[in-house]
Amino acid sequence: MGILQRQGLRNTVISYVGLGLGFVNTAFVLPRLLAPDEIGLTRTLVQIATIYAQVAALGFGSVGIRFFPYFRNRETGHHGFLPLLLGLPMLGFGVVTALYLLGRPLVLRQYEHESALFNPYYFWVVLLAFFTLLYSLLESYLRALYHSSFTAFVQDIGQRVLTIILAVLYGKGLLSFHEFVLAFISLYAFNVLVTVLYLLYIGELHLRPNAAVLRVQPLKTLVGYGGFALLSNMSGLIITSIDTLMVGAQINFAATGVYTTAAYISTALVIPFRALNKIAFPLLADYWKQQDLTRMADFYRRATRLGTVLGCYLALGIGLNLDFIYGLIGKPEYAAGAVSVLLLMAGRLIDGITGVNGLIVVTSPRYRFDLIFNLSLAVITVVLNLVLIPPMGITGAALATLLAMTAINIARTWFVWYAYRMQPFSMRILLVLGIAAAAGLAAWLVPTLPSAFLTMVLRSAVLTGTYGGLLLLTNAEPEVIQLWQKTRSRFWLK
Repeated sequence: MGILQRQGLRNTVISYVGLGLGFVNTAFVLPRLLAPDEIGLTRTLVQIATIYAQVAALGFGSVGIRFFPYFRNRETGHHGFLPLLLGLPMLGFGVVTALYLLGRPLVLRQYEHESALFNPYYFWVVLLAFFTLLYSLLESYLRALYHSSFTAFVQDIGQRVLTIILAVLYGKGLLSFHEFVLAFISLYAFNVLVTVLYLLYIGELHLRPNAAVLRVQPLKTLVGYGGFALLSNMSGLIITSIDTLMVGAQINFAATGVYTTAAYISTALVIPFRALNKIAFPLLADYWKQQDLTRMADFYRRATRLGTVLGCYLALGIGLNLDFIYGLIGKPEYAAGAVSVLLLMAGRLIDGITGVNGLIVVTSPRYRFDLIFNLSLAVITVVLNLVLIPPMGITGAALATLLAMTAINIARTWFVWYAYRMQPFSMRILLVLGIAAAAGLAAWLVPTLPSAFLTMVLRSAVLTGTYGGLLLLTNAEPEVIQLWQKTRSRFWLK
């Protein structure tokens, strides 16, 4: 097995373990140990620091992956690539830091109702952003070196486990909240430290500057590509984090804590779509290379149908058992996010079902339109949050996400049809949606039992039996039939 296969397998395992750990951590562990406003503060600090670091990076994280092959030469320390990769973003960090410090009155004005909680940590964001920036650059360097599984483990598993430990220490009274926040920030410094030690261990910590680095690729080319990447990265970051920041600014940190917990509960829906996209990306790129639009259109339809089957099942499973899920948290105040969970899941379901359209665009000759779509989605998301959060609270933020996701996916689907005459929908999709509605209704009609756990088990059993049975009877999704046949041939008693 080659290095790419090994790294790919490790990354896949780490990704799913990390996703599951992150879900359990953020949806259950932290809400049990921290108050909503405390969770809201930590999420706000992280989101501000992440945006801060992204702007300061000047897109050089993407530059590191895209252009490193031109510099690769271990004997010469890769022509001084690492000092260049770190150096220009450090200049950017200095500029952004000056703007952040000068803009303190403006930022604090947005959170004036939470000044007592936010003010003590305003300057700590500088350190948090610095460590976030350093880690992201070192991560891109290691990915270019084909050592991506190490950083994936550090961030997706190591940091989350340590966060749980810190939360338990705080919950048991061994740390004050102030100490918890500082220790939480220190985790980002720890990530940088272990990454540097790993680079030293594998002999790739080349920090000596080399003038030859400017002769390998023109600086103008690197900066230009970085600018394009910055716009793309920032639009994606705004899409994923602006709702959290705006909830904190327009309501309070307690609402942010409730909202982010709801958002993480809804992320369970993302798991099958991420798995599907990992397969879809290289396949679509290969189809474009071969100009095989017929096979691409067939894959587009099959991926959409399979995504609908899996997405509807998970959405119903979560939605029907929200009482049980919030009961595990054990704090009634978090249950205020139940409607937000449903709206966010609807947005993720629509995005997941039609999500291959974005991959088709980004791998196509018209890939630059993907940036236009992302920027449009960012603008729509900000505007809808501004309009809907004041009258509707966190429900408005979730509704804004749903509407924005729906609008942009309609636009992307239309673009793929208009440009390449491909669309993913068929009568089978309507049949799957009808089956999902019937199965959901059957499970919803299950009476509530004295035990929430038994209610969850019974509803899940009815949902699974009805949904799976109808899919098999109607052959709405041939992949389900094939899976059932393989399972029977392997486990059926002869």
